[in-house]
Amino acid sequence: MLFDDAKLRAKELRELINYHNNRYYNEDSPEISDYEYDMLLRELENIEDRYPELQTEDSPTVRVGGKRGEKFSEVIHKVPMMSLHDSFSYDELRDFDRKVREVVENPTYVVEPKFDGLSVSCEYENGVFTRGSTRGDGVAGEDVTENLLTIQSLPKKLRNAPEYLEVRGEVYMSFETFERLVEEQLDREEKPFKNPRNAAAGSLRQKDSRVTAERSLDIFVFNIQDIKGKEIKSHKEGLDFLKDLGFPAAPFYNTYTDIEDVIIEIERIGSLRGELPYGIDGAVVKIDDFSQRELLGNTAKFPKWAEAYKYPPEEKPTKLIDIEFNVGRTGAVTPVGIFEPVLLAGTTVSRAVLHNEDFIREKDIKIGDTVIIRKAGEIIPEVVSLYAHNEDSIPFEFPKNCPSCGNALTRENDEAVIRCSNTDCPAQLMRHLIHFVSRDAMDIDGLGPAVLKQLVEKELVKSPSDLYRLKIEDIASLERMGQKSASNLISAIEKSKDRELYRLIFALGIRHIGQKAAKLMCGKINTIEDILAAKPEDYLKIDGFGEIMAQSAAEYFSLSGTLSLIDELKALGLTMRASEEKSEGGIFEGKTFVLTGTLPTYTRKEATEIIEANGGKTTSSVSKNTDYLLAGEEAGSKLTKAQSLGVTVISEADLLSMIAKTPASGEDKATLTTDQNGEPMLLI
Repeated sequence: MLFDDAKLRAKELRELINYHNNRYYNEDSPEISDYEYDMLLRELENIEDRYPELQTEDSPTVRVGGKRGEKFSEVIHKVPMMSLHDSFSYDELRDFDRKVREVVENPTYVVEPKFDGLSVSCEYENGVFTRGSTRGDGVAGEDVTENLLTIQSLPKKLRNAPEYLEVRGEVYMSFETFERLVEEQLDREEKPFKNPRNAAAGSLRQKDSRVTAERSLDIFVFNIQDIKGKEIKSHKEGLDFLKDLGFPAAPFYNTYTDIEDVIIEIERIGSLRGELPYGIDGAVVKIDDFSQRELLGNTAKFPKWAEAYKYPPEEKPTKLIDIEFNVGRTGAVTPVGIFEPVLLAGTTVSRAVLHNEDFIREKDIKIGDTVIIRKAGEIIPEVVSLYAHNEDSIPFEFPKNCPSCGNALTRENDEAVIRCSNTDCPAQLMRHLIHFVSRDAMDIDGLGPAVLKQLVEKELVKSPSDLYRLKIEDIASLERMGQKSASNLISAIEKSKDRELYRLIFALGIRHIGQKAAKLMCGKINTIEDILAAKPEDYLKIDGFGEIMAQSAAEYFSLSGTLSLIDELKALGLTMRASEEKSEGGIFEGKTFVLTGTLPTYTRKEATEIIEANGGKTTSSVSKNTDYLLAGEEAGSKLTKAQSLGVTVISEADLLSMIAKTPASGEDKATLTTDQNGEPMLLI
């Protein structure tokens, strides 16, 4: 590659990698597989190796990909939490060994699994857990102490502990927990986590530690970062010591003096992937002796005394035997592919979601075809492409009627989703109930999917209103539910009767009406009686409501079934009161924002919270009523429309500047301050 071409490609790669770093580390929502990301980074490394002058100070090849978010207070790591250099072939491992032997004699290596989770630091003073933090950018992380306290396997007190101890570990989510979480998310028709790593990261970085506790996270501790009061001379000695203290250290680790034996052990670890209850995406090779580590030193990003071997992704052909259909809470009918079982990444795969009718037609997939499926460190497999049509292949036909209730299916012109419009469809009931009792809706603590399933199967609950007719003896008769649990659950149900009106509106599961829209509705229309009487034009007067939302709300509240349900809930004691809290104003009061693209520091959700905390409103579409478009990278069509309408376009820096020049007032407003480096930092 010529220099000019390399310079252009290096710039493209840095921007692309930084974008995916933000999606992976900060938003816990990756768009590409780990392998695809690794290949982008390797391509940039190769360019910078050939043309060192193209390497910038902030290149992803020389700094850790994450960064500290603003949801948690900052923790400066006393010992930097460095990343590891990756190898993708055994020849690269042999090259690592050669470089090590140029500096030290007779190295001993420790080989251990590379856990697929979120890296954290845990600090102990005189044996007491005092603080926990995420890696962040390796220098500064987030204080997640309260959330780490919810992890049962992490010791909170140590016996015979040194004066001070800082350990590094990996927080992870087991396959069993992940699959249960995804099932619940799909039941609620939420976008599921893509893999256990992102589920673990998203769960640990919750502002509410109760959510973290519900996710059943676990941890492996694999390194001593700092220690006072005891001398440790080698990595294996440190791991043994951590085990003696009661830490869940790496489950297996061995020492080797020959790189070929190291490779054999890496192959053995790889063969265990299908048997382990947690995810590993590679193996780690580390110099055992600490004095040899000092001689080898570090780069700005990696230690030179360690190397990670990444297992390659697997893609395999398999036959599509059939397509089944799941019916969701809002009637969405989702096709699920049934395949001839195939072993991928150590697990047997036989099912995968096929998204929708358009996806199947675009891939030209027929029942009986051979397709390529992939599982690149992901638990949810994906269909990559069609491999071959077979002689016995049958063209795919989407059903005309609901597979659960037989009602005719419909598809709106602007949607890829096909739906069952029968609100009494049995398949929708369970998912509707799960949504109704969820934390952001009626928040009925203890009423999870397992209990709801039993209530539905026993025909004790056929509608959300039936939840408020339950008696202690009904619940006590369920499996694993005694008198005390039943009494607690009845109390939680009674408590939910006083939830704010917007929570009930959200709980009803109206299409196109999410939690934010429910808040806007109840902020403008304060009583359930007025909501029931409202016409589409009344909803259109609500700032933030579009025609589709207005029509959907009006249609829902005109249904006889809705009117009956509301009457029943009233009679059962639900107060249905709108919040009496009023906005105290702010510098953005009366201003409407639209957010688009990827912001350099904040997620769009965090930026929305900042705007709303300062009195502003956010909507999803640009119109002549929009005051500001907050645009990041890859802003797209919204930016074009805003420019055509003369809407003021601002950057994240502009937003921070506006807040800094006109500080918000009131306890709940965002204020601008500075961190330890003098950089702007928002407190909400």
